[in-house]
Amino acid sequence: MKKTLKIIGLILAGILVIALVAFAGFSISNSIANSGLEDQLSEKATLSEAGFTYRDLNGNGSLDIYEDSRQPVDARVEDILSQMTLAEKAGLMWHPPIGMGEDGEILNSPSPSNFFFGSTLDFIVSQKLRHFNLFKIARPEAHAKWYNALQKMAEQDRLGIPVTISSDPRHSAGNFLEGGMLDSEFSKWPEPIGLAAIDDSMMMVEFGRIANAEYNAVGIRTALHPMADLSTDPRWARVNGTFGEDGDLAARMTAAYIYGFQGDSLNPTSIACMTKHWPGGGPQKDGEDAHFLYGKDQVYPGNRFDYHKKVFDAAFEANSAMIMPYYGVPNDQPNMEEVGFNFNKYVITDLLRNEVGYDGIVCTDWGVLKDLGIPGIINIPAKNYGVEELDVPGRILKAVNAGVDQFGGDDMPEELIQLVNDGKLTEARIDESARRLLRAKFEMGLFDNPYVNADAVGQVVGNEEFVRQGKLAQHRSMVLLKNDTTDTGEAYLPLSADKKYYIEGFDAELFKGYGTIVATPGEADLAILHIATPYDQRDGDMIESLFHQGRLHFTDQELAPIMAVMSEVPTIVVMKVDRPPVIPEIDAEAEALIVDFGIQQDAVLDVLFGAASPEGKLPIEFPSSVEAVENQMEDVPYDSEAPLYEFGAGLRYGER
Repeated sequence: MKKTLKIIGLILAGILVIALVAFAGFSISNSIANSGLEDQLSEKATLSEAGFTYRDLNGNGSLDIYEDSRQPVDARVEDILSQMTLAEKAGLMWHPPIGMGEDGEILNSPSPSNFFFGSTLDFIVSQKLRHFNLFKIARPEAHAKWYNALQKMAEQDRLGIPVTISSDPRHSAGNFLEGGMLDSEFSKWPEPIGLAAIDDSMMMVEFGRIANAEYNAVGIRTALHPMADLSTDPRWARVNGTFGEDGDLAARMTAAYIYGFQGDSLNPTSIACMTKHWPGGGPQKDGEDAHFLYGKDQVYPGNRFDYHKKVFDAAFEANSAMIMPYYGVPNDQPNMEEVGFNFNKYVITDLLRNEVGYDGIVCTDWGVLKDLGIPGIINIPAKNYGVEELDVPGRILKAVNAGVDQFGGDDMPEELIQLVNDGKLTEARIDESARRLLRAKFEMGLFDNPYVNADAVGQVVGNEEFVRQGKLAQHRSMVLLKNDTTDTGEAYLPLSADKKYYIEGFDAELFKGYGTIVATPGEADLAILHIATPYDQRDGDMIESLFHQGRLHFTDQELAPIMAVMSEVPTIVVMKVDRPPVIPEIDAEAEALIVDFGIQQDAVLDVLFGAASPEGKLPIEFPSSVEAVENQMEDVPYDSEAPLYEFGAGLRYGER
């Protein structure tokens, strides 16, 4: 309830933000309403020349090089770049959120679906923006309708430059961002940490291909993932989004993931991957996350900077189209200014561009330039660590000079233009970033055909085979850590339907399809407890309340009712893990312990009752004590003293 109220508060506050901006006055006429605009738009004319058909994007009646799909990509890029104004180039370098109506309407005024920024028309026509990310989305058919209308709107502008849409992960059965902001009707899979538990590169490629098909169906062409970070500190709030703490495992998973989404190289069927968070966002001081000022420092007490950076070699080998640096500030690293990686020239230019030779797109993490919100209602501070003394234009200038091509979460092209007009930044430098951004659009075929088949969406998104594959992965991702035997010598798991069960943490109606439920532990043959990794509830701001951070152990108050059940009846513990828990007391008393990395409850029950088998191995170790956690070095993998369960632990049914 507390989280729900906070989500509602965010929405209401966001609507107020938009209302204030709207009343301040957009450059677009208020006569254009939200409803029906998408039906008033049309595609540019298709013409033929010497038997070749092309889209006349600039409306001049003749075939330009950039309109000719037979031409090399570099030639097309240079042709359109030569025709672009500074405003059009600057517009490419921003990547803010955008909203859509519940029925696929283009939104140009505040609404519950459009609470982040503002008018779509203002974005497209006035600011010349051509990259957007999505949070809350409509149902698939409406989503596809909105996407096609957005592309038609972009085509009305002078050169017809298409839009690229991005998203955070939407395929996890339990998304990291609570409140339904990333809900979708796509097939459901384990969290990335669960995919790592399976450690099957071919399965990972298949996941990427399925996610590619579902994203493509609705027009999402950039994945703001995978995370190539290593979760070497178990307290870090982003552990569930990683492939664990082992560099070799994470490298295998990262390469397979990108290959599944992109193919061998960026092409018209690719979903471009924005791999993050360069050069590795895991070694946060005391495990605190850099979304918050108290977590800004990245530390390397074990001198493992290169260990974290090396995982990205797999992403580069797989031709990741884009890279996102992290918010963190490197502490005591040679040659590195102690500013956030998004502003760090050594990290972006010297290491990434020059040493690695990477010439793809570098996009900042979201919200590094200015605060968002209304004082006293909601405040999301900028992650401008180390450059707080600079004004917003100064921060933009520092990031661009560091090698950044695009700014995530913001829309201030006018500030970029002013920097050029003031002589602080050259247009040639803007051209460098514009080339990379345009090249990706050409390689993905967006200039040739940016549209999706809205009538076919239902045959792709969430289709039966995709759902089956996702459920299979959910089953396989479960990790069996303990499975004692009964007095008769049989293992407790898998369970049988002929027993009476006391349950906590399960949907009772769903469970009835598997076994008989009783009201108290005393009436039961077995108890099954579905519990999650503990965390500190923090409420400094709206975003902070959505992150699971801090402690990994249960308090005495939290532990008491769990232990009471376990003392009364033999107990099976299902541990939902987004970070490795400290549970020596629970492990000692449980008859069986099995790990769920954020999957659907019916998948958990399938495994418990033997309809499927667990195959996973821990991609992270489980510490044995609070002291062991505190004594770990933030950048070193599997260095917890005498772990309760080691990296790689995991049984199959029939094993002990």
